[in-house]
Amino acid sequence: MSTGLTTKDKFGHALQTLEVAKPFAKSMYQTEVFQLATELSSTEEGMVQLYEFAPQFDQAGVFHGGPWVDASNLEAPFVGGSLKLKGINSVVEMLSELRMLAIAEGTYQNPEVPKEEAATFLNEVLALNLDLLFPPETEEARVAGGGEHLERGERLFRFLGGKLSYKAVADKLVEEIERLTVQRPIMVDRIVLMIETATRMIDENISDSTKDRLLYFKKAITYPTALSEQYTDLKSYRQRLMKESEESLLEEAQIFAKSMNETGLVSPANAVFVHYLNRKYPHLLSEALSLTEQGKASLNANPELIRDMIQISVHPQTSKVVYGLSKMLDRGVLTQEPLLPALRRLFEIDIQPEVKKLLMRPEFRKGGITANGILVGGVISVLGQPLGIGQGLNPTCQSARALSLWSQHGIGQLLEYIARAVRENDIDMTFEGEPIHSNMVIGGVAEEIHQDLDPVSIVLVPHLDKIYNEMMKKTIFRGEDGHKWVNPEFYGEWISRGFANIIDPLTGYVADYAAFVRLFYATHHPEYNEGYEMIYPNPVGIYITNVHGNLLGLHAVSIQRIAEDPNGEYRVYFYNPNNDSGQNWGQGILTSVQGNGEYEGESSLPFHQFTSRMYAFHYNPYEQGDLIMVEDSDVEKIETLARESWGKNYTWF
Repeated sequence: MSTGLTTKDKFGHALQTLEVAKPFAKSMYQTEVFQLATELSSTEEGMVQLYEFAPQFDQAGVFHGGPWVDASNLEAPFVGGSLKLKGINSVVEMLSELRMLAIAEGTYQNPEVPKEEAATFLNEVLALNLDLLFPPETEEARVAGGGEHLERGERLFRFLGGKLSYKAVADKLVEEIERLTVQRPIMVDRIVLMIETATRMIDENISDSTKDRLLYFKKAITYPTALSEQYTDLKSYRQRLMKESEESLLEEAQIFAKSMNETGLVSPANAVFVHYLNRKYPHLLSEALSLTEQGKASLNANPELIRDMIQISVHPQTSKVVYGLSKMLDRGVLTQEPLLPALRRLFEIDIQPEVKKLLMRPEFRKGGITANGILVGGVISVLGQPLGIGQGLNPTCQSARALSLWSQHGIGQLLEYIARAVRENDIDMTFEGEPIHSNMVIGGVAEEIHQDLDPVSIVLVPHLDKIYNEMMKKTIFRGEDGHKWVNPEFYGEWISRGFANIIDPLTGYVADYAAFVRLFYATHHPEYNEGYEMIYPNPVGIYITNVHGNLLGLHAVSIQRIAEDPNGEYRVYFYNPNNDSGQNWGQGILTSVQGNGEYEGESSLPFHQFTSRMYAFHYNPYEQGDLIMVEDSDVEKIETLARESWGKNYTWF
């Protein structure tokens, strides 16, 4: 072949060669077809080009000799699994979906599969694989580690999504959007993408209730009020506001606030509105932000600081800061006098060029927003939504957990770390009297930090990750789990020194599991711990399992509180650094994010279910009940759940 041929040309030639090959020899020529298909599918444009050949796949023998040869025998539930496998099978599965799309669109007639059946098949595939249509940010996705095969699958689904109506997945999408928004994450890009994609279905034959919910979410991220919907250009909307009466502006503020409170989402128009009130009608801000009495007191006590915060950080491109500001004021953060100069310092602090580069997205530059403005907005968000901090697809749950803890109970320390990180590109912590500087440490837990994070995480996680990893290295030869010493040093004085772990350090076996369970009950369960209540979040280690209960890996979460749910059952309410905290861990263990007494951003499980997935926790040895009082039946139930899930990977004694 001529070296001047494009990959598309080469694929066409390879397909022709395969077509004329004898049946017994086709496997020899399929390899080149699959290799070129892999190359083409590495870009969006290549996927389109590949689809042009789809009507020829069957005749050429692309699927000859494999389970995909008969399109009428294919099962939608198996598609996602094949696409997620490394190797040639994921490529062949992709080609099979493109063939089915050609049938559905009528560019290829298959005598065994009618157009309607092909379309139904693909709609079912989309409905069963929302994680490929909208890639999740769960622990399972992070542990799986992405890879070319997964990126190819996601690229294929974007292509299919652009071709199909989505009506088969409309109800599922609405359910997914509602489940994610109720968790109130700081980073909402994925939710916005889902809403924007889902609204393509509004004109399809979907139920009125589903259509209404989609429209409501669409309004929440675009034009929640009648006035903003009438003046969709933000400049025109801003000009119109100048002509509105104070009574009209009050009504506008209340509608914006209602939409924000119900969804956790903020439209660019809302940011424009808040900016305008900040300059002309600051007394209406409390309505626009839907503040509680505590929030109003915070606003009234610090009008100049809040005015400047809004001026520098609230813009259409950073509209989500408005929600964070509302929650920060309601938390009463600004009533802590020592924090005020630390916050104001960030307005003009010199930011290192490399840090500034990480903070500044193209849309921020285009909008004329400064790096300091992005930073201040990020600080507002984490202080308002400490349980909305996510690790993204990074193996940095320890760092995200630290930011959440400090945002709740160590704000002064957090602000100091932020200032040092942006000004000096370095922070330091002390481990047992020895200082550790992040800029002197090479490498952390994460090989690289994906930047799909909030601004504070972008600034601090690279430093925290390296320091945490360095601390763990210093405990390697101690013969016990290093978290016993590292957690109190890394997180701070809020962490109790008592520590329990189920793994024997010498053998790697699960040891004294029943005693571990009894100790957790005696120190944490209100019916067994002499009535001691949790004061600070407790960092614990858990096993993450998939829907089948199979072990995926280790994860770090924080127990926020333990309390009875509305049905009178004791539950563990915890912070999960995953951006999606509603997960299926198998054995009927479904983490809940609403409906069971959760506060904003919390996940929860019944006490015994959470215990069955835990492998380490901290406790105060001076605040515990009698271990012998814990019911044997509870211990046995938990041990059964453990043994039949993650425990299958361990030896027990």
